Amino acid sequence: MTLKSALPACRHARLSSFALALCAASAFWGAAAQAQTASPDALSPQHAPLTLAQAQPQTQPQVQAQPQAQTPPQTQPQAASQGQTFEEEIIPQRYANNPNVDAFINDMVARYDFNSDALHALFSSASYSATAVKLVTPSPTPSAKNWRSYQARFLDAVRINAGVRFWRANQATLQRASDQFGVPPEVIVGIIGVETIYGRYMGNFRVLDALTTLAFDYPDTPNRADRMATFRKNLEDYLVWTRDAQIDPSSVLGSYTGAIGIPQFLPSSIVQYAVDYEGNNHIDLRNSTPDAIGSVANYLNKNGWEPGRPVVWKIAKDAGSLGIAQAAADGKPEPRWPLVQLLRSGLVLNEPNIDIAAEGGTPVTVIDLPTPGRPTEYMLGLKNFYVLTRYNRSFFYALAVYQLGERVKAQMLATQPNVGKGPALNDNSGAQ
Repeated sequence: MTLKSALPACRHARLSSFALALCAASAFWGAAAQAQTASPDALSPQHAPLTLAQAQPQTQPQVQAQPQAQTPPQTQPQAASQGQTFEEEIIPQRYANNPNVDAFINDMVARYDFNSDALHALFSSASYSATAVKLVTPSPTPSAKNWRSYQARFLDAVRINAGVRFWRANQATLQRASDQFGVPPEVIVGIIGVETIYGRYMGNFRVLDALTTLAFDYPDTPNRADRMATFRKNLEDYLVWTRDAQIDPSSVLGSYTGAIGIPQFLPSSIVQYAVDYEGNNHIDLRNSTPDAIGSVANYLNKNGWEPGRPVVWKIAKDAGSLGIAQAAADGKPEPRWPLVQLLRSGLVLNEPNIDIAAEGGTPVTVIDLPTPGRPTEYMLGLKNFYVLTRYNRSFFYALAVYQLGERVKAQMLATQPNVGKGPALNDNSGAQ
Protein backbone atom coordinates (compact mmCIF):
# COMPACT_ATOMS: atom_id res chain seq x y z
CA MET A 1 0.00 0.00 0.00
CA THR A 2 1.39 3.43 -0.93
CA LEU A 3 1.30 6.55 1.17
CA LYS A 4 -1.00 8.16 -1.37
CA SER A 5 -3.52 5.33 -1.25
CA ALA A 6 -3.43 5.28 2.55
CA LEU A 7 -4.34 8.91 3.04
CA PRO A 8 -8.11 8.77 2.32
CA ALA A 9 -8.57 6.62 5.43
CA CYS A 10 -7.54 9.58 7.57
CA ARG A 11 -10.39 11.75 6.31
CA HIS A 12 -8.37 14.87 6.86
CA ALA A 13 -6.82 16.97 4.10
CA ARG A 14 -4.23 19.16 5.79
CA LEU A 15 -1.79 17.13 7.90
CA SER A 16 1.89 17.52 8.70
CA SER A 17 4.49 15.10 7.35
CA PHE A 18 4.45 13.31 10.72
CA ALA A 19 0.68 12.95 10.51
CA LEU A 20 0.93 11.68 6.93
CA ALA A 21 3.34 9.00 8.09
CA LEU A 22 0.94 8.05 10.86
CA CYS A 23 -1.90 7.81 8.37
CA ALA A 24 0.07 5.51 6.09
CA ALA A 25 1.12 3.25 8.95
CA SER A 26 -2.39 3.17 10.37
CA ALA A 27 -3.94 2.27 7.03
CA PHE A 28 -1.27 -0.32 6.22
CA TRP A 29 -1.62 -2.21 9.49
CA GLY A 30 -5.39 -1.89 9.37
CA ALA A 31 -5.38 -3.58 5.97
CA ALA A 32 -2.90 -6.23 7.10
CA ALA A 33 -4.81 -7.17 10.25
CA GLN A 34 -7.44 -9.82 9.54
CA ALA A 35 -10.16 -10.87 11.94
CA GLN A 36 -9.55 -14.45 13.06
CA THR A 37 -12.23 -16.85 14.18
CA ALA A 38 -11.97 -20.38 15.44
CA SER A 39 -14.12 -23.27 16.50
CA PRO A 40 -13.68 -25.33 19.64
CA ASP A 41 -11.78 -28.57 19.64
CA ALA A 42 -13.58 -31.64 18.40
CA LEU A 43 -14.01 -33.52 21.65
CA SER A 44 -14.17 -37.25 22.03
CA PRO A 45 -15.37 -37.61 25.63
CA GLN A 46 -14.28 -40.69 27.46
CA HIS A 47 -17.37 -40.40 29.62
CA ALA A 48 -20.89 -39.20 29.02
CA PRO A 49 -21.22 -35.51 29.97
CA LEU A 50 -23.16 -34.50 33.04
CA THR A 51 -24.92 -31.22 33.71
CA LEU A 52 -24.62 -29.36 36.97
CA ALA A 53 -26.49 -26.28 38.11
CA GLN A 54 -24.18 -23.30 37.90
CA ALA A 55 -24.40 -19.56 38.01
CA GLN A 56 -26.32 -17.54 35.43
CA PRO A 57 -23.94 -15.53 33.26
CA GLN A 58 -23.96 -11.84 34.10
CA THR A 59 -23.27 -9.32 31.35
CA GLN A 60 -19.84 -8.41 32.60
CA PRO A 61 -16.32 -8.95 31.22
CA GLN A 62 -14.16 -11.69 32.62
CA VAL A 63 -11.15 -9.80 33.82
CA GLN A 64 -7.62 -11.04 34.12
CA ALA A 65 -5.47 -9.84 36.97
CA GLN A 66 -2.49 -10.22 34.66
CA PRO A 67 -2.03 -9.24 31.01
CA GLN A 68 -3.60 -11.38 28.31
CA ALA A 69 -3.75 -10.67 24.60
CA GLN A 70 -7.37 -11.41 23.85
CA THR A 71 -10.41 -9.32 24.61
CA PRO A 72 -12.34 -11.16 27.34
CA PRO A 73 -15.79 -12.63 26.73
CA GLN A 74 -18.74 -10.55 27.84
CA THR A 75 -20.19 -13.08 30.24
CA GLN A 76 -19.38 -14.07 33.76
CA PRO A 77 -21.16 -16.43 36.11
CA GLN A 78 -23.46 -14.92 38.67
CA ALA A 79 -23.63 -16.05 42.27
CA ALA A 80 -25.85 -19.07 42.78
CA SER A 81 -27.58 -17.28 45.64
CA GLN A 82 -29.28 -15.06 43.06
CA GLY A 83 -31.57 -17.97 42.24
CA GLN A 84 -30.75 -18.08 38.51
CA THR A 85 -28.88 -21.02 37.07
CA PHE A 86 -27.64 -22.42 33.82
CA GLU A 87 -26.53 -25.95 33.13
CA GLU A 88 -22.78 -26.49 33.13
CA GLU A 89 -21.66 -29.53 31.15
CA ILE A 90 -18.84 -31.45 32.78
CA ILE A 91 -17.06 -34.70 32.03
CA PRO A 92 -15.87 -36.43 35.22
CA GLN A 93 -12.52 -38.24 35.38
CA ARG A 94 -11.36 -36.96 31.98
CA TYR A 95 -7.99 -36.19 33.54
CA ALA A 96 -7.43 -39.53 35.22
CA ASN A 97 -4.72 -41.52 33.40
CA ASN A 98 -4.24 -38.63 31.00
CA PRO A 99 -0.66 -38.61 29.55
CA ASN A 100 -0.43 -34.81 29.48
CA VAL A 101 -1.69 -34.51 33.03
CA ASP A 102 0.62 -37.28 34.17
CA ALA A 103 3.59 -35.39 32.69
CA PHE A 104 2.45 -32.24 34.47
CA ILE A 105 2.19 -34.16 37.77
CA ASN A 106 5.70 -35.54 37.34
CA ASP A 107 6.99 -32.02 36.80
CA MET A 108 5.22 -30.74 39.92
CA VAL A 109 6.70 -33.59 41.94
CA ALA A 110 10.20 -32.89 40.66
CA ARG A 111 10.11 -29.11 41.06
CA TYR A 112 7.91 -28.59 44.10
CA ASP A 113 8.14 -31.90 45.96
CA PHE A 114 4.45 -32.70 45.65
CA ASN A 115 3.19 -36.14 46.54
CA SER A 116 2.56 -37.99 43.29
CA ASP A 117 -0.27 -40.15 44.59
CA ALA A 118 -2.05 -37.13 46.07
CA LEU A 119 -1.88 -35.23 42.76
CA HIS A 120 -3.09 -38.23 40.77
CA ALA A 121 -6.03 -38.54 43.15
CA LEU A 122 -6.75 -34.81 42.87
CA PHE A 123 -6.76 -34.79 39.06
CA SER A 124 -8.89 -37.93 39.02
CA SER A 125 -11.51 -35.82 40.77
CA ALA A 126 -11.17 -32.91 38.32
CA SER A 127 -13.82 -32.55 35.64
CA TYR A 128 -13.71 -31.18 32.11
CA SER A 129 -15.88 -28.06 31.93
CA ALA A 130 -17.51 -27.73 28.52
CA THR A 131 -19.04 -24.48 29.71
CA ALA A 132 -15.65 -22.91 30.40
CA VAL A 133 -14.51 -23.92 26.92
CA LYS A 134 -17.62 -22.40 25.36
CA LEU A 135 -17.16 -19.15 27.25
CA VAL A 136 -13.53 -18.65 26.19
CA THR A 137 -14.18 -19.58 22.56
CA PRO A 138 -14.46 -16.48 20.34
CA SER A 139 -17.72 -16.06 18.50
CA PRO A 140 -17.49 -16.93 14.78
CA THR A 141 -19.44 -13.72 14.13
CA PRO A 142 -18.14 -11.22 16.70
CA SER A 143 -20.26 -8.14 17.25
CA ALA A 144 -18.88 -4.69 16.54
CA LYS A 145 -17.18 -2.96 19.45
CA ASN A 146 -19.54 -0.50 21.09
CA TRP A 147 -17.99 1.87 23.62
CA ARG A 148 -21.19 3.71 24.52
CA SER A 149 -23.01 0.46 25.27
CA TYR A 150 -20.08 -0.87 27.31
CA GLN A 151 -19.76 2.41 29.20
CA ALA A 152 -23.45 2.48 30.04
CA ARG A 153 -23.31 -1.09 31.36
CA PHE A 154 -20.48 -0.41 33.79
CA LEU A 155 -21.29 3.15 34.77
CA ASP A 156 -24.86 2.39 35.75
CA ALA A 157 -26.60 3.48 38.94
CA VAL A 158 -26.24 0.03 40.51
CA ARG A 159 -22.44 0.10 40.41
CA ILE A 160 -22.14 3.77 41.32
CA ASN A 161 -24.43 3.50 44.34
CA ALA A 162 -22.81 0.24 45.42
CA GLY A 163 -19.44 1.93 45.04
CA VAL A 164 -20.46 4.75 47.35
CA ARG A 165 -21.58 2.23 49.98
CA PHE A 166 -18.37 0.24 49.55
CA TRP A 167 -16.20 3.35 49.90
CA ARG A 168 -18.04 4.52 53.02
CA ALA A 169 -17.82 1.09 54.63
CA ASN A 170 -14.09 0.74 53.87
CA GLN A 171 -12.92 4.35 53.91
CA ALA A 172 -10.07 3.86 56.36
CA THR A 173 -8.71 0.82 54.55
CA LEU A 174 -8.93 2.53 51.16
CA GLN A 175 -7.06 5.57 52.46
CA ARG A 176 -4.42 3.40 54.12
CA ALA A 177 -3.86 1.52 50.86
CA SER A 178 -3.73 4.80 48.95
CA ASP A 179 -1.16 6.24 51.34
CA GLN A 180 0.96 3.09 51.27
CA PHE A 181 0.84 2.23 47.55
CA GLY A 182 0.12 5.62 45.97
CA VAL A 183 -3.05 4.46 44.23
CA PRO A 184 -6.12 6.72 44.65
CA PRO A 185 -9.10 5.16 46.46
CA GLU A 186 -11.35 5.80 43.46
CA VAL A 187 -9.17 3.65 41.21
CA ILE A 188 -9.32 0.72 43.65
CA VAL A 189 -13.08 1.23 43.94
CA GLY A 190 -13.41 1.33 40.15
CA ILE A 191 -11.59 -1.96 39.63
CA ILE A 192 -13.53 -3.86 42.28
CA GLY A 193 -16.79 -2.39 40.99
CA VAL A 194 -16.21 -3.45 37.40
CA GLU A 195 -14.83 -6.84 38.41
CA THR A 196 -17.49 -8.15 40.79
CA ILE A 197 -19.74 -5.24 41.84
CA TYR A 198 -17.88 -5.20 45.15
CA GLY A 199 -17.93 -8.94 45.73
CA ARG A 200 -21.47 -9.58 44.55
CA TYR A 201 -20.51 -11.80 41.59
CA MET A 202 -17.31 -13.75 42.16
CA GLY A 203 -17.98 -16.83 40.06
CA ASN A 204 -19.26 -20.27 40.90
CA PHE A 205 -16.97 -22.59 38.95
CA ARG A 206 -14.59 -24.96 40.70
CA VAL A 207 -11.21 -23.35 40.03
CA LEU A 208 -9.57 -26.77 39.76
CA ASP A 209 -11.94 -27.77 36.96
CA ALA A 210 -11.65 -24.46 35.10
CA LEU A 211 -7.85 -24.29 35.18
CA THR A 212 -7.36 -27.96 34.35
CA THR A 213 -9.77 -27.74 31.43
CA LEU A 214 -8.16 -24.64 29.95
CA ALA A 215 -4.62 -25.86 30.62
CA PHE A 216 -5.10 -29.15 28.76
CA ASP A 217 -8.17 -28.69 26.55
CA TYR A 218 -8.17 -25.06 25.45
CA PRO A 219 -10.26 -24.59 22.30
CA ASP A 220 -8.67 -24.44 18.86
CA THR A 221 -7.92 -20.74 18.52
CA PRO A 222 -4.95 -18.97 16.89
CA ASN A 223 -3.41 -18.27 20.30
CA ARG A 224 -4.12 -21.73 21.73
CA ALA A 225 -0.51 -22.60 22.58
CA ASP A 226 0.07 -19.34 24.46
CA ARG A 227 -3.22 -19.57 26.31
CA MET A 228 -2.60 -23.16 27.36
CA ALA A 229 0.85 -22.19 28.64
CA THR A 230 -0.69 -19.33 30.64
CA PHE A 231 -3.30 -21.59 32.21
CA ARG A 232 -0.75 -24.31 32.98
CA LYS A 233 1.33 -21.73 34.83
CA ASN A 234 -1.76 -20.63 36.73
CA LEU A 235 -2.62 -24.24 37.53
CA GLU A 236 0.92 -24.73 38.80
CA ASP A 237 0.73 -21.60 40.96
CA TYR A 238 -2.74 -22.59 42.15
CA LEU A 239 -1.51 -25.94 43.45
CA VAL A 240 1.50 -24.38 45.17
CA TRP A 241 -0.61 -21.61 46.70
CA THR A 242 -3.36 -23.89 48.02
CA ARG A 243 -0.78 -26.30 49.43
CA ASP A 244 1.19 -23.58 51.20
CA ALA A 245 -1.99 -21.89 52.47
CA GLN A 246 -3.42 -25.26 53.56
CA ILE A 247 -6.51 -24.84 51.38
CA ASP A 248 -8.32 -27.78 49.81
CA PRO A 249 -7.66 -27.20 46.07
CA SER A 250 -10.97 -28.82 45.15
CA SER A 251 -12.96 -26.39 47.31
CA VAL A 252 -12.15 -22.98 45.80
CA LEU A 253 -14.74 -21.33 43.55
CA GLY A 254 -14.09 -18.65 40.96
CA SER A 255 -14.75 -17.56 37.41
CA TYR A 256 -14.72 -19.79 34.35
CA THR A 257 -11.07 -18.82 33.79
CA GLY A 258 -10.08 -19.54 37.38
CA ALA A 259 -10.07 -15.93 38.64
CA ILE A 260 -10.68 -15.77 42.36
CA GLY A 261 -12.39 -13.50 44.83
CA ILE A 262 -13.47 -9.87 45.08
CA PRO A 263 -10.71 -8.58 42.77
CA GLN A 264 -10.76 -11.64 40.46
CA PHE A 265 -7.05 -12.48 40.73
CA LEU A 266 -5.76 -15.43 38.76
CA PRO A 267 -3.56 -17.72 40.89
CA SER A 268 -0.34 -16.38 39.36
CA SER A 269 -1.37 -12.90 40.45
CA ILE A 270 -2.26 -14.16 43.93
CA VAL A 271 1.25 -15.54 44.27
CA GLN A 272 2.84 -12.30 43.02
CA TYR A 273 0.63 -9.52 44.33
CA ALA A 274 -1.90 -10.63 46.97
CA VAL A 275 -1.26 -9.26 50.46
CA ASP A 276 -2.57 -9.90 53.94
CA TYR A 277 -4.06 -6.47 54.55
CA GLU A 278 -6.27 -7.59 57.40
CA GLY A 279 -3.27 -8.62 59.49
CA ASN A 280 -4.41 -12.12 60.39
CA ASN A 281 -1.53 -13.97 58.65
CA HIS A 282 -3.94 -15.30 56.05
CA ILE A 283 -4.79 -14.01 52.56
CA ASP A 284 -8.45 -14.43 51.67
CA LEU A 285 -9.54 -12.56 48.54
CA ARG A 286 -13.02 -14.05 48.59
CA ASN A 287 -14.08 -13.09 52.11
CA SER A 288 -11.69 -10.35 53.26
CA THR A 289 -12.41 -6.90 51.84
CA PRO A 290 -9.18 -5.46 53.34
CA ASP A 291 -7.13 -8.17 51.62
CA ALA A 292 -8.88 -7.40 48.32
CA ILE A 293 -8.27 -3.65 48.65
CA GLY A 294 -4.63 -4.02 49.62
CA SER A 295 -3.98 -6.58 46.89
CA VAL A 296 -5.46 -4.40 44.12
CA ALA A 297 -3.40 -1.43 45.30
CA ASN A 298 -0.25 -3.55 45.49
CA TYR A 299 -0.90 -4.98 42.02
CA LEU A 300 -1.15 -1.53 40.46
CA ASN A 301 1.83 -0.24 42.42
CA LYS A 302 4.05 -3.14 41.37
CA ASN A 303 2.99 -2.66 37.75
CA GLY A 304 4.22 0.92 37.75
CA TRP A 305 1.43 3.20 38.99
CA GLU A 306 2.66 6.79 39.18
CA PRO A 307 1.23 8.58 42.26
CA GLY A 308 -0.25 11.99 41.60
CA ARG A 309 -0.23 11.59 37.83
CA PRO A 310 -3.23 11.67 35.47
CA VAL A 311 -4.76 8.62 33.83
CA VAL A 312 -6.09 10.18 30.62
CA TRP A 313 -6.23 13.52 28.83
CA LYS A 314 -9.09 14.73 26.66
CA ILE A 315 -8.49 16.10 23.19
CA ALA A 316 -10.37 18.73 21.22
CA LYS A 317 -13.07 17.60 18.80
CA ASP A 318 -11.99 19.64 15.78
CA ALA A 319 -11.34 17.79 12.53
CA GLY A 320 -7.57 18.27 12.73
CA SER A 321 -7.25 16.79 16.21
CA LEU A 322 -9.50 13.87 15.32
CA GLY A 323 -7.52 13.20 12.15
CA ILE A 324 -4.23 13.07 14.06
CA ALA A 325 -5.76 10.85 16.75
CA GLN A 326 -7.16 8.47 14.15
CA ALA A 327 -3.80 8.20 12.45
CA ALA A 328 -1.91 7.57 15.71
CA ALA A 329 -4.42 5.08 17.19
CA ASP A 330 -2.66 1.74 16.75
CA GLY A 331 -4.37 -0.21 19.53
CA LYS A 332 -1.18 -0.53 21.57
CA PRO A 333 -1.58 0.29 25.27
CA GLU A 334 2.04 1.27 25.84
CA PRO A 335 2.47 5.07 25.75
CA ARG A 336 4.92 5.79 22.94
CA TRP A 337 3.98 9.10 21.25
CA PRO A 338 5.66 12.11 22.90
CA LEU A 339 2.90 14.60 23.56
CA VAL A 340 4.78 17.41 21.84
CA GLN A 341 5.00 15.35 18.63
CA LEU A 342 1.24 15.02 18.43
CA LEU A 343 0.74 18.68 19.29
CA ARG A 344 3.14 19.80 16.57
CA SER A 345 1.20 17.69 14.10
CA GLY A 346 -1.98 19.59 14.82
CA LEU A 347 -3.62 17.80 17.76
CA VAL A 348 -5.16 20.10 20.35
CA LEU A 349 -5.69 19.10 23.99
CA ASN A 350 -8.88 19.92 25.86
CA GLU A 351 -7.09 20.21 29.19
CA PRO A 352 -6.64 23.92 30.09
CA ASN A 353 -4.72 23.26 33.30
CA ILE A 354 -1.89 21.27 31.73
CA ASP A 355 1.55 22.88 31.50
CA ILE A 356 2.35 21.99 27.90
CA ALA A 357 5.98 23.03 28.22
CA ALA A 358 6.50 20.73 31.22
CA GLU A 359 4.52 17.84 29.74
CA GLY A 360 5.86 17.96 26.17
CA GLY A 361 8.02 14.88 26.61
CA THR A 362 5.29 12.82 28.28
CA PRO A 363 4.64 9.65 26.27
CA VAL A 364 0.99 8.90 25.53
CA THR A 365 -1.10 6.33 23.70
CA VAL A 366 -4.17 7.18 21.66
CA ILE A 367 -7.29 5.49 23.01
CA ASP A 368 -9.88 4.80 20.32
CA LEU A 369 -13.48 4.26 21.44
CA PRO A 370 -15.63 3.10 18.51
CA THR A 371 -19.42 3.01 18.65
CA PRO A 372 -21.47 1.83 15.64
CA GLY A 373 -23.36 4.69 14.04
CA ARG A 374 -21.32 7.36 15.83
CA PRO A 375 -17.95 9.02 15.18
CA THR A 376 -15.15 7.22 17.02
CA GLU A 377 -14.14 8.99 20.21
CA TYR A 378 -10.49 9.49 21.15
CA MET A 379 -8.53 10.25 24.31
CA LEU A 380 -4.87 10.18 25.28
CA GLY A 381 -3.75 7.57 27.80
CA LEU A 382 -0.75 8.13 30.07
CA LYS A 383 1.37 5.68 32.04
CA ASN A 384 -1.38 5.11 34.62
CA PHE A 385 -3.84 4.17 31.89
CA TYR A 386 -1.30 1.63 30.66
CA VAL A 387 -1.06 0.24 34.21
CA LEU A 388 -4.84 -0.29 34.25
CA THR A 389 -4.51 -2.31 31.04
CA ARG A 390 -2.12 -4.62 32.89
CA TYR A 391 -5.19 -5.77 34.81
CA ASN A 392 -7.06 -6.25 31.55
CA ARG A 393 -5.75 -5.29 28.11
CA SER A 394 -9.07 -3.91 26.88
CA PHE A 395 -9.13 -0.12 26.40
CA PHE A 396 -12.84 -0.24 27.18
CA TYR A 397 -12.17 -1.99 30.47
CA ALA A 398 -9.42 0.36 31.62
CA LEU A 399 -11.42 3.49 30.83
CA ALA A 400 -14.60 2.08 32.42
CA VAL A 401 -12.66 1.35 35.61
CA TYR A 402 -11.30 4.86 35.70
CA GLN A 403 -14.61 6.55 34.93
CA LEU A 404 -16.59 4.43 37.39
CA GLY A 405 -14.16 5.42 40.14
CA GLU A 406 -14.54 9.08 39.18
CA ARG A 407 -18.35 8.85 39.26
CA VAL A 408 -18.28 7.23 42.69
CA LYS A 409 -15.81 9.83 43.92
CA ALA A 410 -18.07 12.64 42.69
CA GLN A 411 -21.00 11.26 44.68
CA MET A 412 -18.79 10.87 47.73
CA LEU A 413 -17.57 14.47 47.44
CA ALA A 414 -21.16 15.69 47.23
CA THR A 415 -21.71 14.50 50.80
CA GLN A 416 -18.13 14.43 52.14
CA PRO A 417 -16.16 17.30 50.59
CA ASN A 418 -12.84 16.14 52.07
CA VAL A 419 -13.06 12.50 51.05
CA GLY A 420 -10.06 11.15 49.21
CA LYS A 421 -8.03 14.33 49.61
CA GLY A 422 -4.42 13.31 49.56
CA PRO A 423 -1.17 13.18 47.60
CA ALA A 424 -2.48 10.49 45.24
CA LEU A 425 -5.10 12.77 43.65
CA ASN A 426 -4.66 15.29 40.86
CA ASP A 427 -6.71 17.86 39.03
CA ASN A 428 -5.83 16.76 35.46
CA SER A 429 -8.07 13.74 35.61
CA GLY A 430 -9.51 13.87 32.11
CA ALA A 431 -12.77 12.35 33.37
CA GLN A 432 -15.65 12.47 30.93
